Amino acid sequence: MPRLPPIRDRIRELRRVRAADLVPHPHNWRTHPAGQRTALKCLLAEIGYADALLARELPDGRLQLIDGHLRAETTPKALVPVLVLDLTEAEADKLLVTLDPLAALAGVESQELDTLLDCVQFDRSEVIDALAGEWERAVDDLQRDPPPPETAATPPAVQSPPGDALPSRYCVLIDCENEAQQLTLLERFAAEGLSCRALIA
Repeated sequence: MPRLPPIRDRIRELRRVRAADLVPHPHNWRTHPAGQRTALKCLLAEIGYADALLARELPDGRLQLIDGHLRAETTPKALVPVLVLDLTEAEADKLLVTLDPLAALAGVESQELDTLLDCVQFDRSEVIDALAGEWERAVDDLQRDPPPPETAATPPAVQSPPGDALPSRYCVLIDCENEAQQLTLLERFAAEGLSCRALIA
């Protein structure tokens, strides 16, 4: 994988703007069914605004939304927090088309999700009604299609047999060209705090 160039900070400022004054993006491709709209209203009533909308400044000074269309529609009279981004029109299009799909690529730790759901209480059942299907679908997808290893060359982790008291061990075997390279790697890994040992095959 190529090394990343220096990462630019494209956030110019945090501004509070009347939601109705924000300009919807003409290419916004997300739709919002009734269940989602109801759940958002309930969460806004219960928690309030806890995340900023994303927008870029147009030549006439107005702010064009990139993310947060439903929130702006839901509370048109409210002063909402908006991160004003220093983006061109083309860059805004890239962000618009990737934000939600990129978030959807995240995996699911099903046990942690169950623990969290057991301890969270919502004031309105509409939130659970709207989101329960998404939580269940995420776990079902994980069980049906477990995530692949990071690379094709990475073997799956070896699991301990049932009832084995020893924890699973995750090891990497590196083929060295010669003894000198082996010693160099051992020293480097040891300096990084990794447990390693030499093998000769």
